[in-house]
Amino acid sequence: MITGGQSYVSAPPAFSADGRLLLICSGHAVSVFSTATAMLVSELEGHEGDVTSVVVVPPPAAATATAAVKLASYCWTAGLDGVLIYWDFVAAEVVRKVQVGLPIHSMVIPNICRTSKGAEVSTPFAFVSVEDTTKSANEEKALRWQMRTYDLTKGRKVGNLLAETRKPEKIVASSSGEFLGITNKRKLHIWSIPMKDYKPHKIRKIKLRHTKNLTTLAFHPSERTVAAGDVTGRILIWRDFGNAKFSEAKSKMDEGRDGVRGDDDADTCTTWHWHSSTVRFLKFSSDGAYLFSGGLEGVIVVWQLDTGKKRYKPRLGSPLLFFVDSPDSSLSCVSCSNNQVYLLKMPNMEVMRSIAGIKLPIASSSLGSSGASDRVVYGFDYTNRLVAIPTEDYCIQFYNLFENIEVSELQVCERNFQPADDISMYISLVSLSIDGSLMCTVDVKLPEEELGGIVTLKFWNHGSNAGNYFLSTVIYEPHSDAGVSAVAFRPGRNMAVSSSLGGNFKVWVQSSSSQSSNERNHAGWRCQSVGSYKKKPMTSAAFSADGSVLAVAAESVITLWDPDNNALVGVIAETLSPVTNLSFVGTSVFLMSLCQSSRPQVTVWNVSNLSMQWSYSIYAEAACCSPDGNEFAVLTLLNCPDGGKLTEQDGAILVFNAESPNPVASWSVKKARGGSISFVKGGVSLDANADNSRDSETISLVYVNGSHDYVIFDPRKSEGLVISRNTNKKIQADEPAPIGYTSIYGELPKLDSKKEVSDVPFIPSDRPWETIFSGSSHVLPPLTKLCSAFLSSLLEKRPVANE
Repeated sequence: MITGGQSYVSAPPAFSADGRLLLICSGHAVSVFSTATAMLVSELEGHEGDVTSVVVVPPPAAATATAAVKLASYCWTAGLDGVLIYWDFVAAEVVRKVQVGLPIHSMVIPNICRTSKGAEVSTPFAFVSVEDTTKSANEEKALRWQMRTYDLTKGRKVGNLLAETRKPEKIVASSSGEFLGITNKRKLHIWSIPMKDYKPHKIRKIKLRHTKNLTTLAFHPSERTVAAGDVTGRILIWRDFGNAKFSEAKSKMDEGRDGVRGDDDADTCTTWHWHSSTVRFLKFSSDGAYLFSGGLEGVIVVWQLDTGKKRYKPRLGSPLLFFVDSPDSSLSCVSCSNNQVYLLKMPNMEVMRSIAGIKLPIASSSLGSSGASDRVVYGFDYTNRLVAIPTEDYCIQFYNLFENIEVSELQVCERNFQPADDISMYISLVSLSIDGSLMCTVDVKLPEEELGGIVTLKFWNHGSNAGNYFLSTVIYEPHSDAGVSAVAFRPGRNMAVSSSLGGNFKVWVQSSSSQSSNERNHAGWRCQSVGSYKKKPMTSAAFSADGSVLAVAAESVITLWDPDNNALVGVIAETLSPVTNLSFVGTSVFLMSLCQSSRPQVTVWNVSNLSMQWSYSIYAEAACCSPDGNEFAVLTLLNCPDGGKLTEQDGAILVFNAESPNPVASWSVKKARGGSISFVKGGVSLDANADNSRDSETISLVYVNGSHDYVIFDPRKSEGLVISRNTNKKIQADEPAPIGYTSIYGELPKLDSKKEVSDVPFIPSDRPWETIFSGSSHVLPPLTKLCSAFLSSLLEKRPVANE
């Protein structure tokens, strides 16, 4: 089985010590990418829960060049499974594990960060933010999150709790390892870590206060300066903090300190304000001259620390989450909420490359507040094994399921990113033909004060590459003022049908004019016919495998049509409630229907005799049918007795043979609410022991959950979802960068040690002056011998006649 789609922005990434690799937390693993190519190099798989932190171990400052390269390949990771793992991330091998036993939400190891101050610390200590699962989650004021210290050498907890909070807080350490801190409501908690002879009881604590809730903080690399951002967009900078409480000889604090509240231990506090809402990250530059900040605006603001002047890196297109700098001062990265990580060339912050994961789902609460449907729509390209997902910025993202990589992104509607925008438009439907050559999208512009709403139907033709489409036809209000409920393409023909809640369906065909094999087909789509049944809302439509029969659901009645003549050829008995999904089961005579209202139902119909084959009264979130054979799959929702969130509601996938009501196979899945399933052509086998000669005939089932994580598995095998992330994944080997002579002149030719000198024939040259100085300098004759030979070669010899 293959998994993918994990979030790349759930936690801050980390650069390797040489800046050539970027380690990104992705679900239960850590994905290692090359910063030169932005391609996947390897994956660290060892956690049984989501990885929440990764800390790269820098080489000791006194290490030799060879030892530094070897020691620069280690890191520590922490996860919700309560385990700390020490990795050799270049070899992708686990070195050791430390059991914490509680879910870890954040981790820092300040001891291994010390480079400029103090001596090297041989015993690293990890500071972790853990969730105390022994305390009830129903208590509003329960302090369930604790900050603890662990000795990584002995693998055990040391000292007492540093802090207890009501929600998990991100721990931040200074680059020197001298300070670490967290935000807790309107306070900043800072701890001073002893630089020599580290002992837990020697840790000192200070609090800095504010009038608003704080969200993030950052330490200056060389001074006692700390910056924090709040929920209103303000940035506060406390200078020279901790001199009174952290020093052995306490001095009396001065009165009237600028901007400092009460008896807080700081000299001054400066406030800057540019962001319109919550500040998501703060980061000082390596030299301490600048401060980077970012938030919902999708803009990186660069503040000059001495003057407060600022410049911007705009148009990143999504709210920003994390900013991480590299040991290489010319490289940094920023993580965006749309599951994309940009590699930036400093200091101009030019985007060099991007690492794009599958786009995260649009919040259903935002859609619901705008009157839009909260049901997520997906399009699946069966042939090219792609999933097409509408994104928040009105695009369609095409994602390769087997390679776990973005293929392309198509802009359906124009939009300039504004963080405070209310949703005024959304993509309600995406449909692709079975061979992926045609695509249809429906976008809806919501009315403003009940005026100006419009529905647009767009047809797209396939380009030269997978996931590449160009616009063919735009149809405004295809069904007058009613919305489009479904679109289906006819197999083997340039024909499509769209159904409408307004009471009709329309058959669209593509004109055959101006077609050329060397140019794009610019032929448009036109309406060939219109059909209706007793003026009932048309809720779904589907073509049979050979395209000869069109099934359209007229509310709770399923009607059968001849698509060429637009003639009604049959009516199937009514269902319990309106049909929301229709699909023919492969090349068989069976038709599957879903009812997703208060009276849910999954029904299989026999089209040959217009009768019901069998039926189940279960709620199905999604369903799909195999293009070949008699199999279809249903994604059902389970009850949520604990009142959990709908997006986290669990479910099950049931695989049926259309002839029998007994499931062929079943699987339990997480986050089924908002998920979808589809059959895809399995170009490669999911079984390592399978015969590769039959790979092209395999059919796989893909499940995309409500968080856009997905899993691909063999639907014919009823077994647990045992995931193998590396199976079938093309991982690019990252070749070492050339150094020394090779970096300047290139590789030297390889000499064949078996070749004898006598094997190389010597042929004297007729033009000796061209080769006389050829060869290595240490084997050339002295210049005194060469000079006479060289001059002689330039003189023309003439015979002398004796008189």
